[in-house]
Amino acid sequence: MSKKRYERPVIVKQQSGFMNKYGARESIKPLTEIDNIKIDELTEKFGSPLFVFSEKQIREKYRRLYKIFKTRYPKVRFAWSYKTNYLSAICSIYHQEGSWAEVVSEFEYDKARNLGVKGENIIFNGPDKDEAALEKAIREKALIHIDHFDELYMIMEITERIDITANVAIRVNMDTGIYPPWNRFGFNYENGEAMLALKRILVNDRLKLRGLHTHIGTYIMSAEPYRVATLKLVELAKTLYNQYDVKLEYIDIGGGFPSNNTLKGQYLDAEQILPTYEDYADAITSALFELNLPADELPVLTLETGRALIDDSGYLISTVIATKRLSTGKQALIMDAGVNYLFTSYWFNHKLMPTKETFGFTENTVVYGPLCMNIDVIRDDIYFPTMQKGDKLVVLYVGAYSVTQWMQFITLRPNVVLITEEGDVEIIREAEKLENITAPERLPEKLKDFSLDEQL
Repeated sequence: MSKKRYERPVIVKQQSGFMNKYGARESIKPLTEIDNIKIDELTEKFGSPLFVFSEKQIREKYRRLYKIFKTRYPKVRFAWSYKTNYLSAICSIYHQEGSWAEVVSEFEYDKARNLGVKGENIIFNGPDKDEAALEKAIREKALIHIDHFDELYMIMEITERIDITANVAIRVNMDTGIYPPWNRFGFNYENGEAMLALKRILVNDRLKLRGLHTHIGTYIMSAEPYRVATLKLVELAKTLYNQYDVKLEYIDIGGGFPSNNTLKGQYLDAEQILPTYEDYADAITSALFELNLPADELPVLTLETGRALIDDSGYLISTVIATKRLSTGKQALIMDAGVNYLFTSYWFNHKLMPTKETFGFTENTVVYGPLCMNIDVIRDDIYFPTMQKGDKLVVLYVGAYSVTQWMQFITLRPNVVLITEEGDVEIIREAEKLENITAPERLPEKLKDFSLDEQL
């Protein structure tokens, strides 16, 4: 019989099984497989840490949300938010499902075009569109959502110079009761800026006004702000119709719907406190019907949903590389994935699950990443079972922003795989190598030679 691993005894206050007004403490159940693929098999073949995406879950979530809105409103279009996850395989799944592309930079615009998305199926958002990017988008008939007057004037100059009509909309910000308000993007509704921008567009014969756009924030935990925002866009649309005989082709409500990820500071899990997607759809579509138009004249409802579509379909498998007792007696786990891969852990209490059955009690635990930085904390306070070096755990709800906000810092970024609907596992982004990082570098000749021989 092998010798058991020794751990210094420590006294820890236990509250297992205690009841409070929210019920008993949740037991920790293992997650042994993803889409019928065993986690041990995944890490054995592709290494650890490892990002995993489920094609089946992505498509099911998309179809569910689309159905929720489509059954409430006759004209619905989704535009996939590239900044949420711009891996080519992920974007292509959404395009296969019928989603347009919503981009906020020339980089994202070019990525969509390289994937085969036509310019006329791209919504170009964001405050930073330079002249070259705008001219490209204008020539390719993209829908340009104007963010500020300087951009509007630049578009006017470009269209006059190249004598081409641009397809445009404006982004509108407004008071929806959310604090702090997202008023740094777009033209303000309350102070009249939005209407002024629309008038300047209407008097220019090289600008074709196609729609209105708003994006009121991120992880919006109430449906009411969407109703307020939609009603204000409806009022603008009515003014355009009644005073200028202009019918809009679409109204874009943006994104911002939450996922099942739980924000820091929330006591209950997100699943227990968030509205349903049906609630959001009811709020938005009921407000659109205030246009009082025949069905064939209603504008297309465009949604740029990102987080709500992809977050639940992404997993990060990680391995425990060390266990510790802090000076307080608290258990600490160190895993091989840090905040360089999970920038989102600064805002969310990502759900963690072991990958095998655990026995004994759970205790208050800190989960660290491997970085030589004190801020590398994945969870600062979670009840978790005792684990040992080499044990695996899975971080849930990492599909949104993780692989766009991650960074190469101290460690190289890992493999990303997709479990297909057919049950195959394919690499959709290879793990980085040293040459991926050093290739763009240039070393001056004078710095190439040195000697570190000991000189005393």
